[in-house]
Amino acid sequence: MRVLFLVGCVCTLHTLSAQRLTSQSFQAVNSSYDELDPVVSPDGRSLYITVANHPQNIGGKKDPGDIWVSVLTETGQWSAPIHAGTTINDRGYNAVAGFSADGNQLILVNHYDASGATARTQGIAVSRSTGGNGWSRPENISIPYFQNKSSILSGFMLPDQSVFVYSAETYGTKGVEDLYVTVKGSDGKWTEPRNLGNVINTPFQELSPSVSADGKTLYFSSNGRKGYGSFDIYASSRLDDTWTNWAAPVNLGGTFNTGGRELYFRPYDQFGYSLFASTTNSDGYGDIKIFLSNEPLPTDSAIIAVKPVVDTVKIVELTRSYEEDKRIRVYGKVTNSKTGESVPAKLTFSSGARSENVASATNGYTIRIASTSDYAVTIEAEGFVSTMEKLDMNTYELKELEMNFRLQPVEVGVTVNLNDVLFEQGKTNLLTQSYPELDLVVSFLKTNPKVKIELAGHTDNRGIPSQNVKLSQARVDKVKAYLVSKGVDGKRISGKGYGGSKPIASNDTEETRQFNRRVEFTIRKF
Repeated sequence: MRVLFLVGCVCTLHTLSAQRLTSQSFQAVNSSYDELDPVVSPDGRSLYITVANHPQNIGGKKDPGDIWVSVLTETGQWSAPIHAGTTINDRGYNAVAGFSADGNQLILVNHYDASGATARTQGIAVSRSTGGNGWSRPENISIPYFQNKSSILSGFMLPDQSVFVYSAETYGTKGVEDLYVTVKGSDGKWTEPRNLGNVINTPFQELSPSVSADGKTLYFSSNGRKGYGSFDIYASSRLDDTWTNWAAPVNLGGTFNTGGRELYFRPYDQFGYSLFASTTNSDGYGDIKIFLSNEPLPTDSAIIAVKPVVDTVKIVELTRSYEEDKRIRVYGKVTNSKTGESVPAKLTFSSGARSENVASATNGYTIRIASTSDYAVTIEAEGFVSTMEKLDMNTYELKELEMNFRLQPVEVGVTVNLNDVLFEQGKTNLLTQSYPELDLVVSFLKTNPKVKIELAGHTDNRGIPSQNVKLSQARVDKVKAYLVSKGVDGKRISGKGYGGSKPIASNDTEETRQFNRRVEFTIRKF
């Protein structure tokens, strides 16, 4: 495998102007594979991209993404990318979140262990220039209560390395992936992540954020708003220093957005262009696209005043279609969370007493459902842990929605958090909304009759610790009793209450304490 070491070298080539760059400048960059997440070095000479499922990735074709590097030539062409090597790549998803202002530090969206394999925890890391010989082994950055259940972590680090904005599925997400922020304090420690709020995040997916050079404008992709296609690029102005107060997002319009997926928007006003990834007219699943402009994109107060560039005729026709049909096409794939391979699965979309089933095959699934209902979506497959997701529709605006699901293979030691198993405050009485998820556990155990599980009950840290342990144990017993009442052999279920001794989030606020009040199960035998 070829390895190219770039940053740290002394470059004597002059800086190319935007006028010398064209849409053909990326002809050598794009391939029949999936190109993602373009990040340009501070000197404008090196382009770092993530390439998914390339046979030369560390994990081969099953590898979800490795970092590759292209260089800008004197002719204004970006060279064919070369794999960035084993120091900053492993078998997990690898991508660049940004550079330090001087280009000597590379921020990576991953955690690494000493052996070079993907660490069990997720997060970000920093690699340092080795003075012309490439990058040092990444050093993991600790962010308290960081968790991401999504298969891919996308994010953006400000050049002064004070703020990291990222997309994740974690505690308190409003849908699937939401946008979060963590800030580095004067003591050098990172704050607990904060959700950017309802103005930015929807019940659907918000992905691939980036921030303007002045730190005031957020760019991101979403499939939860009226737009041109699956994922569109949006911009929003930050209204104060909290990073949770935003102006209403603006669709960047038809210059960027199409009927396909537009992701990973990166503005480089200093070089006279912007980069993003799109599936429209691509060589493979996705290509890197360039937008040349002598004018910077709208920022700050301009975004608040600018109306979205929307194809009025298209939206009018879309709305009329939904008034007539009131149904939406939901489609996507079910994959193995460890290998990325397709999984044959059964999906059930339930709304009240109504339910609709669909099977997911190698090429995925597709189903048409009413667009004015809320759904519980269960995904079940033999040999995998069943899961449930909420889908809040109530819209006439969306014509299609892509929902992809990742299933965890059944393995000893796997822990599953039962997010919707809830109790009355300070009591052991199950709330009504707990039963669908408990029934899913019943179905999972009956489908996998050799599996044995251990239930674990947890509380927050308020109150008397011994009483918290007693309450959590009583709740575990309550859950076990329900599973047994549905026909599961009680010998397959053990359980223990831990009180508040094992928090997964801060206990400082009520918003985060609720995540510590939970029931989960761990597979002990398979």
